Amino acid sequence: MSWTLRHQDGTLLVEGADPAELPEGFILDGRVGCPRGPGFLYRDVVLGAVAGGRDFRDEARAWERLDDLELLERREPRPYQREALEAWEAADRRGIVVLPTGSGKTLVALEAMARARRPTLVLAPTVDLVGQWADRLEVAFGREIGILGGGRHEVRPITVSTYDSAFLHIGRYGNRFGLLVFDEVHHLPAPGYLEIARAALAPFRLGLTATLERDDGREAELGPVLGPVVYRRGISELAGDFLADYETVRLEVRLDPEEQARYDEAHATFRAFVARHRIPLGSRDGWQAFLRHAARSREGREALAAWLESRRIQHGTERKLDLCERLLAREWGRRTIVFTHDNATAYRVSREFLVPCISHQTDVKERRAILAAFEAGELPVLATSRVLNEGVDLPSAEVAIVLSGTGTVREHVQRLGRILRPGHGKRAVLYEIVAAGTAEVRTSARRRRHDAYR
Repeated sequence: MSWTLRHQDGTLLVEGADPAELPEGFILDGRVGCPRGPGFLYRDVVLGAVAGGRDFRDEARAWERLDDLELLERREPRPYQREALEAWEAADRRGIVVLPTGSGKTLVALEAMARARRPTLVLAPTVDLVGQWADRLEVAFGREIGILGGGRHEVRPITVSTYDSAFLHIGRYGNRFGLLVFDEVHHLPAPGYLEIARAALAPFRLGLTATLERDDGREAELGPVLGPVVYRRGISELAGDFLADYETVRLEVRLDPEEQARYDEAHATFRAFVARHRIPLGSRDGWQAFLRHAARSREGREALAAWLESRRIQHGTERKLDLCERLLAREWGRRTIVFTHDNATAYRVSREFLVPCISHQTDVKERRAILAAFEAGELPVLATSRVLNEGVDLPSAEVAIVLSGTGTVREHVQRLGRILRPGHGKRAVLYEIVAAGTAEVRTSARRRRHDAYR
């Protein structure tokens, strides 16, 4: 009996088939009288039918080859970019490429699209990144680019979308694209986003990131829907040849006596609560366990307030700002980004040193104007919290001063990556300022567990 493949709301229906004949994940849907499975199994179903000599009619796929898709912007790929493309093609055009920020992941995607010649959906985590991708794709291929997100809803053979918009519309458009490109693919395992990859039919898939590993370990969920890591190169492997030479400098400051006393008191209150309730802070869900306990009593809310106070003290000590001022004077004339963990400290840096600040509250037009002035050298220093950790192209950035941050390796590597775009004679430097005698010392040790810092 022949099969008929149909697409419906992000799922694949195979009329005429028995679930036992299909890949795992298909179940008999009594409402329609045939097996139904997630869209991403389309490739396995088609390959299985072909291999088994099964007659089938494909009414699920709504794309055709783009035989006229040509790269107008010809750049010779660097050796590692060529190796990445070859590895992706050898894995049946499925998989993840891990390359440092500034190493040219976008060019890998453009070459992959030109080789695949399929309608392509490119996904990015922010509206700003969607705009950057759309501009680059229009120049590279000389054709109009569709955009989903930021108030726009235009679907074309090559379309760029935010993850949020793709999640909303993938059921409708999941059969329109033969290739999916996931920029900053470490976002994909977030709750809900993984459904984008599960619902789409696209047999070809490419994930791009500089920092794949997540604290929750959910990057392991990418393999079934995207493919394995097919190629990986680190910062230390490319520095000097394809990235700027760099150094990282860790500097410690001591709290003044009054700050230290307040910190010790707040930290002791927090630790005592954790000990009394035997909360395993070192475990994967330890922090969530603490928040659950903290919400149940006045004592818990006081412990949370104490933790917040200890963080405020270690992140915003006056001595960090004094050292930051000396570093800005030392690096005067070089494009510098001052990173903080929180907006309050970023705004404080902005006020005290009379430099622009970019936070999540910054208007899009203002943000673009600041970044353009930074690149032009008109505003050589800017402060930010975490919004510039990823997805922003700042080729001229040379110096990073990290006043505070999380303990995640990803964030620290992303911040280093902001200053590694190559330039003639460029030597980048990242300064990390740590408050001695606080929990920040352990935080610093955790986030430096990466080859780039060894």
